[in-house]
Amino acid sequence: MKRLVCPVRVCLRSRLAATGEHLGPRSSQGPGEKGWVSTQAVETGSNLLPRPCVTTRIMRPDDANVAGNVHGGTILKMIEEAGAIISTRHCNSQNGERCVAALARVERTDFLSPMCIGEVAHVSAEITYTSKHSVEVQVNVMSENILTGTKKLTNKATLWYVPLSLKNVDKVLEVPPVVYSRQEQEEEGRKRYEAQKLERMETKWRNGDIVQPVPNPEPNTVSYSQSSLIHLVGPSDCTLHGFVHGGVTMKLMDEVAGIVAARHCKTNIVTASVDAINFHDKIRKGCVITISGRMTFTSNKSMEIEVLVDADPVVDNSQKRYRAASAFFTYVSLSQEGKSLPVPQLVPETEDEKKRFEEGKGRYLQMKAKRQGPAEPQP
Repeated sequence: MKRLVCPVRVCLRSRLAATGEHLGPRSSQGPGEKGWVSTQAVETGSNLLPRPCVTTRIMRPDDANVAGNVHGGTILKMIEEAGAIISTRHCNSQNGERCVAALARVERTDFLSPMCIGEVAHVSAEITYTSKHSVEVQVNVMSENILTGTKKLTNKATLWYVPLSLKNVDKVLEVPPVVYSRQEQEEEGRKRYEAQKLERMETKWRNGDIVQPVPNPEPNTVSYSQSSLIHLVGPSDCTLHGFVHGGVTMKLMDEVAGIVAARHCKTNIVTASVDAINFHDKIRKGCVITISGRMTFTSNKSMEIEVLVDADPVVDNSQKRYRAASAFFTYVSLSQEGKSLPVPQLVPETEDEKKRFEEGKGRYLQMKAKRQGPAEPQP
């Protein structure tokens, strides 16, 4: 079959080859806002608008729960894959030591609308800021009903990556600089960078407590719904470095959080949002990881679940078990018609559980106030 070639693309590529320029990711402050970031060398002075990285995949039955709603972990994995592609491309856009971009942190991710089996997911990733050693990527997910053509925004996420050398995995390389169309873009990006850096340092040394099983727990208690999953890290889970993909870890974390929520509600549950996911340390191929989840807070219609990931390097006696990642997931309970249901109220028993409940309540009220926005002044 004869291959069709777009003449515009040929002309564009010829121009790029002649000038030594290349296309990079586009940056925007949000849907519908203009704000481009150029990743070609500054000397070229090109006004070409670089494009985002877009991946597309149809949702299959094994991507969803029994009600047909796509697992939040499946979407998180697609988000991370798109972010890894665009950040790795950018970090290798100049001559020098080759690297792979590793996920360091995921900011709060909201699930704006459920995605269902048979719909097509369009994942668009754009670079919005770079520091000396990190890349900020904004990812939007659109779902498309290919029968009706209807599209809707389902997810928005911000991810941070660091470039790791292919020759030495412990060596963090410098990120090629980007050219911002407005000075405000760089200043706003720097503020976000400093904020996430501070939050990562605060959560890195969180208490290392482990979720322990309790015999004969009472319903609606933390012990009743807490769950753990043990997974042996294989080659298919890993990057070229032999370390676990961030998306694989997030998918496993979402699975455990979903089990906790389902045990507590005994209804259909879906991911509503994910608080910042911090990756404290790399997980190497051959490690046994334990993903543990426990409920920390319930409101009338939502549940907050803390998920902890611990890695045990069983083939390396020189390294002890360590905390690899942590996050808070928020779930909601749905009826068979897809309508929100009341959530059974959590009954904290121990002092630690009561403390975590109050902390979760604080996070819930903070996000609720943020969604509602500032109160309008009275006339």
